[in-house]
Amino acid sequence: MAQKFKLTRPELKRHRDQLARFHRYLPMLKLKQQQLQITLRDVARRVREAEEAADEATETATRYASLLGDLAGLPVREYARPAEIRTSALNIAGVEVPVLEEVTFPPAEYSLFGTPAWVDAALADLREQNRRQAAVDVLREEYAILERELARTIQRVNLFERVMIPLSREAVRRIRIKLGDEMTAGVGRAKIAKNKLAEAYVHDPGKAAAGRPEEARP
Repeated sequence: MAQKFKLTRPELKRHRDQLARFHRYLPMLKLKQQQLQITLRDVARRVREAEEAADEATETATRYASLLGDLAGLPVREYARPAEIRTSALNIAGVEVPVLEEVTFPPAEYSLFGTPAWVDAALADLREQNRRQAAVDVLREEYAILERELARTIQRVNLFERVMIPLSREAVRRIRIKLGDEMTAGVGRAKIAKNKLAEAYVHDPGKAAAGRPEEARP
């Protein structure tokens, strides 16, 4: 990547300061990357466990599938559907992720004496199935958020390591070479001026003293 910059001392200072900032910031980015990777592995494990628990609950709830069809006018599945899934926010490595707090259900309004005894068990199992599925969904959302943040962090680490830091180093190198060449040239001009002054002094001391040039600055 070509970059344009002035070959001056202020520009040299700017690139040096920039390089120092990159070197301070890069370790923090790498630490964040490491934290996200560790957390993602843990969340992936919890997702698998939650999925297994949800599958078990689903298998239990399917036992009532045929029986629920006989309960005309009794919306057991509606009563088992979550009314609210409440979550809170947790900050992990600078990014907020959801954490499941509570799953609430609508009140079940039916006659305890006018329905079969197994309806209570069916409702409890169906609610547990939906509760566990909500846990899976929240964990999957957490994993997706962390995964996106990890991808962005890796991109930034690569940008610093492969682009920004090398460009700043190259700019510092080129500016130092340019300034060094200018200093060398200035010293050379000063020596030439001194030699000319010395020769003039030999031939005409009074004239040389009167017209002595200022020393060239590098």
